[in-house]
Amino acid sequence: MSQDRTLHHFPLDPASRQVRLALGEKRLAFSEVQVRYWERPKEFTTLNPSGMTPVLVEGDGAERLVLCEARAILDHLEEAHPEPDLLGREPAERAEARRLITWFDRKFENEAGGYLLHEKMEKRLLGLGAPDLANLRRGREGLKTHLGYVEGLLQEREWLAGRRLSLADFAAAAHLSVVDYFGDVPWADFPAAKTWYMKLKSRPAFRPLLTDRWPGLNPARHYDDLDF
Repeated sequence: MSQDRTLHHFPLDPASRQVRLALGEKRLAFSEVQVRYWERPKEFTTLNPSGMTPVLVEGDGAERLVLCEARAILDHLEEAHPEPDLLGREPAERAEARRLITWFDRKFENEAGGYLLHEKMEKRLLGLGAPDLANLRRGREGLKTHLGYVEGLLQEREWLAGRRLSLADFAAAAHLSVVDYFGDVPWADFPAAKTWYMKLKSRPAFRPLLTDRWPGLNPARHYDDLDF
């Protein structure tokens, strides 16, 4: 199959960021198309009828492969490009990495990130008015609960799932980095989580995320600071 790759994504989408981090860590070149997914552009919904980002297209013609949404893309990248291994070598580490990916994609999203990003980002993109203060409060309370959980893991482990960097770290960092774009992460209260995030921010795969900007949505002042 041709190694041509195009990632259709939204820069401030945690799912898209997980794929960008995996592609960067595996040093796989790709071109990108930024998608205003809320407008449901026909070219994009033809690729993925759900209208959800990201979508990775590899090859063309008879060899064209269209991979829709993060989990399918990440599984494909691990199968097709196993080095470096981003799920762990031991069965326990691999199971723990998968558990934590689901934790952040579902539990964190439902209890913290979803509230904050809807109020601070999606409402502005969709013209839905001012943020709801009660939802912001719920999101911030949920965020502290999850950061406390991350803090506990990192007091016992070098990385979230164990001894090695994994997709679990990228899932957590993808979600937290978008919340951090809007300045809502109380890093000073969670020193182990802050040190872990500083290590991730310093990796070459993470640097493109620090340059992300979207019109009308300005990042917090510390967002791209490696020594925040």
